[in-house]
Amino acid sequence: MATTSDHDQLISMGFDPEKSKMALKASGGLADAIDWLDKNADKSIEDLKAEETTAAEAKAQEAADQARSLVCNECGKRFRGTAEAEYHASKTEHQDFSESTEEIKPLTEEEKKAKLAELRERMAAKKAIQSEKDKEDAKRNEQISRKKTKESEDIKEQLRVKEQIKDAEKKRKEKQDDIDAKKKIKAQIAADKEERRLKAERDKAARAGQALPSQQETTTATPAATTSKPASEYTESRMRFQTESGNIMKTYPVETTLFEVAQAIGDEIGRDVESFTQNFPRKVFGKDFFDQTLKELKLVPSASLIVK
Repeated sequence: MATTSDHDQLISMGFDPEKSKMALKASGGLADAIDWLDKNADKSIEDLKAEETTAAEAKAQEAADQARSLVCNECGKRFRGTAEAEYHASKTEHQDFSESTEEIKPLTEEEKKAKLAELRERMAAKKAIQSEKDKEDAKRNEQISRKKTKESEDIKEQLRVKEQIKDAEKKRKEKQDDIDAKKKIKAQIAADKEERRLKAERDKAARAGQALPSQQETTTATPAATTSKPASEYTESRMRFQTESGNIMKTYPVETTLFEVAQAIGDEIGRDVESFTQNFPRKVFGKDFFDQTLKELKLVPSASLIVK
């Protein structure tokens, strides 16, 4: 804003008072006002006022020509600002917009209420669609989870069946090994018995001064091995227990439980028996076997156990 002193200084310099006011109004300062007066020294006050009016009208026209809205050239819809136009483009994929000097009138109260109701309706519809989508996603996720659970259970079942087959095969092998071992022991016992018989005959013949019988004669006279009776026919079992202090020989009824045997051996060695170990075939009889009989554990007609 120009001061009185600036205007007075211009008058004292010889400038016209009215032109001085116009100069200070147009420039805003003393130095700029002097430049303005020099440039317009040949113009009359009427000409300067006419130019001022023309400039004001041009400025007003320029303001009127400024864009007051945006128009979608693809659908003709108008928008107050770029934010609304960008939202419209994101929803419709329309890309052709232009500026317009036409100003969009403000909404009336009724139009505002209708717009708000429409917006709420759209939001409710969008929420309903999203809810349905969430339900479908939840159902799909549940189906996937059930499928994974079933596949996991199927894999576990397959592993369990394989483990059962493996255990059954192991038990069959152990049983067959036990049968083969018993056969081998029986054959060895029969061979030992036959060897003792032949030795006795040779000793008897030697004492009597008789000729020793040939191997063929003794073999023909007596079978090499006598068929032993099955284990189910034995009523007693001959047991040899290997302890830290030495071996203990005992004979028990086949219906004696391993617990009773453990009690008897424990009393004899002065400590509790935790388990028995059989070397051939290799087996360990822990306390979970103590309720079974010697017959059930196939420790008949004889067995050799290590006391632990």
